[in-house]
Amino acid sequence: MTQERTARELLPEAVAQVLTEFGRGFHLDLHLWFPRGRDRPFHLFPESGGEIEPRPDSVLLSVPVRDGSDLVLEVRLPVDEVGRHAANVLRSTLESLYQYAEEIRFFTYEVSERYEEINLLYSISETLGSVLRLRDAARLILAEVCDVMGALRGSLWVHSREEDLLNLVASVGGNGQEGTLASSDVSSITTQVFTEGRPLILTGDGLRPNDDGEGGAGPRGDSVLSVPIRFTPPEGDVRAVGVINLIGRRRGGRFTASDQKLLSAIASQVGAALENNRLIHESVERERVGREMELAHDLQMKLLPDTNNFDPDRVGARVEPAELVGGDFYQLFRLPGGRFGVMIGDVSSHGFPAALIMALSMSAGSIYVSEVESPGQVLTEMGEALRSELETTEMYLTLFYGVLDPERGELVYANAGHPHAFIIREDGTHQRLDALDLPMGISSAEEYQVERVAWTPGRDLLLLFTDGLSDTLEADSRIEAELRVVEAASHLRDRPARDIVEALFALERGGPLQEGDDRSAVVLRL
Repeated sequence: MTQERTARELLPEAVAQVLTEFGRGFHLDLHLWFPRGRDRPFHLFPESGGEIEPRPDSVLLSVPVRDGSDLVLEVRLPVDEVGRHAANVLRSTLESLYQYAEEIRFFTYEVSERYEEINLLYSISETLGSVLRLRDAARLILAEVCDVMGALRGSLWVHSREEDLLNLVASVGGNGQEGTLASSDVSSITTQVFTEGRPLILTGDGLRPNDDGEGGAGPRGDSVLSVPIRFTPPEGDVRAVGVINLIGRRRGGRFTASDQKLLSAIASQVGAALENNRLIHESVERERVGREMELAHDLQMKLLPDTNNFDPDRVGARVEPAELVGGDFYQLFRLPGGRFGVMIGDVSSHGFPAALIMALSMSAGSIYVSEVESPGQVLTEMGEALRSELETTEMYLTLFYGVLDPERGELVYANAGHPHAFIIREDGTHQRLDALDLPMGISSAEEYQVERVAWTPGRDLLLLFTDGLSDTLEADSRIEAELRVVEAASHLRDRPARDIVEALFALERGGPLQEGDDRSAVVLRL
């Protein structure tokens, strides 16, 4: 914990609230200090002027935090024996609160970075889906990368295996070398990075005239970031298929290790895209599309939480796309205080476009579940984040997000047009968790509503599924098909959650409705 950390990071709202409640409840005069080495400590709590350091006759307790800089909890006299015990309990509570706050901050940062990469991948996929010429697509991709990375110039080179040459297929921000580079040319950073397969960051006056990788000279002292574009085939070794160079920063300075990490992640996605383009010229169209969709299926399935990480008696979930990829998804969240979050969504349409919306929805959901507590606010933030994509693609999605709190015995949920959400009680009766708002993309709700229902821990069963599971069953109507699913789950309510899910997927199919729809189900007993 450094001196540059903001007051909010040093004193989260939850910590201030606990200190206030403890002080009021046990009649304690509490103060929290942040040591600053040889300087006077910084007074964090309560907000007041003139406090310089703890009083010499106070009780001082150390509050460890993750980065090793202990805070100091001051309990000013007078304090009785009960107050001393309360202060020790408070110290342990504060230690846990700071640990949780740091974990949430780290998780939010990591997810935000991944969300930026997913958005860039979405743009690249759109570009390759709408632009057939490699040079046109590469230029659009490179312009997007330069914008994200804040680079003055950029170049994208692609390797031709037949000729063993690196071809410049796109450049942005200036005139560089055109044509080709021989892979054996040791004087070029581009060929060095391609051959060695590792990224390089160079800066300063030691750069040679062609160290920008293009044979053209930029201003001396420009920072250069060069990373290999790799492709990972389903079978076989990873191979380099090209190089991305970025030259100069719009705001000055040098490229950092963090920039290298992000560009390497982007390059891996570009590598898959470039390889797909190459397959267009080497394979028949059907084989190429089949391979692309199989890879997309594997990637999409890896985005879903692995139910093997949960107790099969309590948690069961499964998604089965109608095509190799689809728009159904679920998410599971372990939340503070023993609570458990569950989300299920169904994107309209099928195939790759729906899968892209699904990936963006999951990423947005992960971010906002970690930032806000109310299920309604989570859906509100997600709706705002996804509005542009849903309007552009003319898609919508039904979405249910609920938080189970076994300690309080309640389920708090928000439901944006998802019809198939039920609680199955211990006696086998069921309760529908009604949709409280329209699906996302059909209307823009300023604030999604929230409902609370009673929950009996370990006995009640939460059943969530998409219409693809019920509409493909042998039934005369959608209502009858839905009832078959609910009654089957009710009949099996004493079985492990994972077994119930598998049994629902094994129900006899053959209905005339929506045969090509994705199928999903989640069962929880917590």
